[in-house]
Amino acid sequence: MTATTSIVRGQTRRLAYAIVLTALAVALSPISIPVGIAKVFPVQHMVNVLAGALIGPWWGLAVALVTSIVRNAAGLGTPLAFPGSIFGVLLAGLIYRATRNIPFTVAGEVIGTGIIGALTGALIVAPYIMNRPMGATALIVPFALSSLVGAVLGALGLLLLRRFGYLERPNTHQ
Repeated sequence: MTATTSIVRGQTRRLAYAIVLTALAVALSPISIPVGIAKVFPVQHMVNVLAGALIGPWWGLAVALVTSIVRNAAGLGTPLAFPGSIFGVLLAGLIYRATRNIPFTVAGEVIGTGIIGALTGALIVAPYIMNRPMGATALIVPFALSSLVGAVLGALGLLLLRRFGYLERPNTHQ
């Protein structure tokens, strides 16, 4: 197999995973919990952890953006879906890429969503896009809890994938 063929197969695999993960997140979009002006969505955080590990931070970002766009277009989400997903998947994906450590990946999702995403939502999205000013910490607890629940589910999925040989072991960096 040539290097070009290998690259094309890798990109095709990432695209296929991205499509399946986006479809999963969109299909499960009705499973959200209203908390104030937000609709917390643990499935997104599960998908973020899976995407961060399986397809990396940049493809994972695409999954999060497309899911947020579709959820908002379908009335199943709010503009807070954007900061509530993009920072978590980026941090989870970058951490997984660097460490191959599932608990660190979970922590990346929770920090990215629960702190960075929540603060971005409260300080920028809510007051300027939703015209609903709020305190800087108003979203931290619901975003952190939602991301923790979803990230743990994602970690369980990664552990199963690793056990059955679909996810490389930590000491087998390429």
